[in-house]
Amino acid sequence: MKILVINGPNLNMLGKREPEIYGNRTLDDINADLIKKYENVQFTFYQSNCEGAIIDAIHNASEDGIILNAGAYTHYSYAIHDAIKSVSVPVVEVHLSNIYKREEFRHKSVIASACVGSICGFGEQSYELAVTALLNR
Repeated sequence: MKILVINGPNLNMLGKREPEIYGNRTLDDINADLIKKYENVQFTFYQSNCEGAIIDAIHNASEDGIILNAGAYTHYSYAIHDAIKSVSVPVVEVHLSNIYKREEFRHKSVIASACVGSICGFGEQSYELAVTALLNR
């Protein structure tokens, strides 16, 4: 199985940004753990702080599934929602933190209805749960 893992704005700052919320590990650490844990999966990792670049990555996906942490775009990017709806590749939305225990504006995901499922609040294990979900589809 081939899985594209897309990370949105500010996730390149993991390990530095608000460690009390996001932990001390970097995005590279999380990616390396996925590769090690799921030897039977071919991962492609992509991170961008730009909405259009994330949309292009979704449009160009040739993998069997996408794991998407859209960061703050989760809460207001109807363009990413529409990009997900425009492809046949299943997309699982992930978040490190529990968005429902955070600021009110984070409680709404405009991309969730376009995804096959959403996982939040389990730290980096959220990504592992998303891989498992895609493998079991």
